[in-house]
Amino acid sequence: MIEQRPVTIEQLETAAQPEKLRRIAIEPLTRVEGHGKVTLLLDDENRIQQARLHIVEFRGFEKFIQGRPYWELPVLVQRLCGICPVSHHLAAGKAIDQLVGVEQLTPTAEKVRRLMHYGQMLQSHALHFFHLSSPDLLFGFDSEISQRNIVGLINAHPDLAKQGVLLRKFGQEVIRVTAGKRIHGTCAIPGGVNKALDSSERDYLQQDIHQIITWGQGALELARKLFMEALETNQQFARIDTHMMSLCQDDGALELYHGGLRVTASDGSRMMDKIDYREYDQHIREEVKSWSYMKFPYLQHLGPEKGSYRVGPLARINNCDTIDTPLAEAGRIEFRSLNNQGLVQSTLAYHWARMIELLHCAEKIEQLLDDPDLLGTDLKLSGEMRQRGIGVIEAPRGTLIHDYEIDDDGLVSRANLIVSTTHNNRAMNESVRTVAADLFNGQEITEGMLNHIEVAIRAYDPCLSCATHALGKMPLVIELQQPDGQIVDRLIKDTQGELKR
Repeated sequence: MIEQRPVTIEQLETAAQPEKLRRIAIEPLTRVEGHGKVTLLLDDENRIQQARLHIVEFRGFEKFIQGRPYWELPVLVQRLCGICPVSHHLAAGKAIDQLVGVEQLTPTAEKVRRLMHYGQMLQSHALHFFHLSSPDLLFGFDSEISQRNIVGLINAHPDLAKQGVLLRKFGQEVIRVTAGKRIHGTCAIPGGVNKALDSSERDYLQQDIHQIITWGQGALELARKLFMEALETNQQFARIDTHMMSLCQDDGALELYHGGLRVTASDGSRMMDKIDYREYDQHIREEVKSWSYMKFPYLQHLGPEKGSYRVGPLARINNCDTIDTPLAEAGRIEFRSLNNQGLVQSTLAYHWARMIELLHCAEKIEQLLDDPDLLGTDLKLSGEMRQRGIGVIEAPRGTLIHDYEIDDDGLVSRANLIVSTTHNNRAMNESVRTVAADLFNGQEITEGMLNHIEVAIRAYDPCLSCATHALGKMPLVIELQQPDGQIVDRLIKDTQGELKR
């Protein structure tokens, strides 16, 4: 077993005489949503001196939605991503509910939104586990690159690949029924939803739900088995000890749509609980680094170095005291027994936790499809206008925060989005540093070794497109050329905003 090395953010950012070190870049990262790269600086003995996860993709949604009417937000912001648009749609929907003074939706509106949300969670988890991560888990991190992909999965495990497709298809059908389209549909409007289900739509989804639950049980067992096999090989792979943050119900049960913020410390003690998510900015701060477009959130009272935390399936299953669906609850109990009820900190355990949630969502969909409120007609409420609205939801990748302010004309004057992958930014960098330090210890570097780093990143299921933000000072190079290509003048603005020729 490889001994775990201590990791600090300073180790990620500093290197003695970097100009004398050898640079290795993993670019682009594969089998993740969005674009990013990893850079490693090695000394003459192939030992890691610096490791960084760079997010090189820029998305300017916080800025260019300013000046837009608030009622457009749920449709606009879901264009952040084609994989998790529902999460942004519903987080913005919850925020604009507050803008129109609605604290509690009608039963029909809330249950339609929840149904849509569970469909989103199910399809996203299925996509990630079966098609993005399972090639590593089934074939091995060092397996041939020609096999370690979706085509290799289809050839070697055709039934498994098909199940992944059909699980995702069902989740997408739930979204289509509730939102009109599988991607970038509409559902949430200020104070409610724009449609309920009719009986034919409900019956259509009920035809397959029992099979979906059966496949969900199989996926959970497979994820558990693969995790235990990986644990036998290297118990410390990408392991880091962090705090965990998620929404929970008042009784501590798993909650994906609405609840209070809970933070469990790395030692298992309860740090925060039942915090109104509208007070998030009293507890969370964001740090910026010049080498990434993604921010680094931290718990304010602990500071940047000690206040990092993780979100997503691993945090949610660690944080909750129970799950209110029986099959997923049985999975949770087995999961938590892995560390004698202490926090499960293994990064690879994200996959196991993710399949517990997939099964939970299938069970919740089954329950909702039997609920007559889904067919109701009372869809919308309204109240007294406010100038600030904050919506928080548990997206597939973790806690998602949408915070908006509007002016007297109802136009957006300020927006702040902290997406799930951003919360995990520091943890992903630390996981990269841990894996790199364990592997690159003087050995010859191979593609398989580099893939180990990608495996650690993929465990978080990062959505890099959603998570990118500008520092306010974009690097820029402007060149003036003559028709023959000769450069007449060149002006460079660096990341600190300084101009050079």
